[in-house]
Amino acid sequence: MTVMLEAPDATRRPPRVRSAPPAWLVVALACAGQFLVVLDVSVVNVALPSVRADLGMSESGLQWVVNAYAIAFAGFMLLGGRAGDLYGRKRMFLVGLGLFTVASLAGGLAQQGGELLSARAVQGLGAAVLAPATLTIVTSAVPEGPARARAIATWTAVGAGGGAAGGFFGGLLVDTLSWRWVLLINVPVGAVVLLGSLLWLTESRGGVRRRLDLPGALLVTAGLAVLAYGISQTEAEGWTAAATLVPLALGSLLICGFLLVEARTAAPLMPLGLLRVRAVASANAAMFLSGGALFCTWYFITLYAQNVLGYTPLQAGLSMLPSSLAIVLGSKLAPRLMHRLGARRVAALGTLVSLAGYGWQSTMTADGAYVTSIMGPGILMMLGAGLASTPLASLATSGATPGEAGLVSGLVNTSRTMGGSLGLAVLSTLAAARTAGADSPQALTEGYALAFRAGTGVLALAVVLMLVWLPRKVAAG
Repeated sequence: MTVMLEAPDATRRPPRVRSAPPAWLVVALACAGQFLVVLDVSVVNVALPSVRADLGMSESGLQWVVNAYAIAFAGFMLLGGRAGDLYGRKRMFLVGLGLFTVASLAGGLAQQGGELLSARAVQGLGAAVLAPATLTIVTSAVPEGPARARAIATWTAVGAGGGAAGGFFGGLLVDTLSWRWVLLINVPVGAVVLLGSLLWLTESRGGVRRRLDLPGALLVTAGLAVLAYGISQTEAEGWTAAATLVPLALGSLLICGFLLVEARTAAPLMPLGLLRVRAVASANAAMFLSGGALFCTWYFITLYAQNVLGYTPLQAGLSMLPSSLAIVLGSKLAPRLMHRLGARRVAALGTLVSLAGYGWQSTMTADGAYVTSIMGPGILMMLGAGLASTPLASLATSGATPGEAGLVSGLVNTSRTMGGSLGLAVLSTLAAARTAGADSPQALTEGYALAFRAGTGVLALAVVLMLVWLPRKVAAG
């Protein structure tokens, strides 16, 4: 009996250790997730006229197809990063991608405007959980050194490529299938990435375990959404109507509540002490202002190209390719210029270039030519955006300790997206007010031109802020 019990032990093989997946495969999966997140910021712009015609949405209501995603994305992004540290990056990658994929299906099948906006908000929540995990997975998979630098460069290029490809792929899908496939295409792609991630990604967590600041995330997201709604009401109700004043007051109270929570919680989403550091506060304020204008660029150019110039969705997407490539070029040039001119001057220079493009774009006419009405000003606007973003991020992170660098990087992205969300609400409301319900090419052009003139003023304010408040030198370490 003893021999019989011991024999299996003697022949038992040691447990099979699962070999780590190749680093390139992990990087590819993480980059695929990042591509989907960035793509869906811009891909719907080309589909907006078709969405309006199919679902009967108003001109001013179209901003929410973009803003529902952007506000949820911005409001929950820092929470998503914290959740990855606490519960595991792979787990949050899967949860975020799953939410994003299911919401894409719901949005593609939406029969009413409210259904589409709800789906876009859930998409933004999924993106906020997914996006922070993608970079951490990349850095965890590749050892520090040149290989990691190349991996991060690939991740960055894929993100830029997602933004650049959004207009083209959106136009192609709308022209050949329907606007619904702008969202539905995420379903098979998301399913493949989900399956690959389940099989090949390994789990990792942050060294510091902190609780989630869910109240802070809910307050800032709700505050932004209610403020944007209040701003949009001014076009129909005016600034003194209760329908405008109540949401503006409520949104302001929610933002104040967020600041109060952040001041008292042990693990805040946005440590207010960081804002006492000049580099962090000034760079985030500059990113908020510049994002308020530049986030709206493709939104208005797409509407102008299709509603005024008569471009098809594919033609509108192709028309934005030069400006999409310009932002990549600006991002590549910025580090070289920073060595010669300094981060502060390059940030101001880039914003001035964008300002020139905005001023040029504000001269658009109802019978404008492509080169002078879309391509030329678009290149300037996006080239300047690429030039300014890198030095602003460098200045912000230079004011933080090494342990806070990741948090400050996330804060910069959040500031830019929040500024863009409120900026889109303001500028689209101005455009709709000038149009006054008319849909003639001339009336629409006047509305879009007013939006670009207002954006020019916002960028001018951003330049002044940069020159006065940004520190002259990047702090060492």
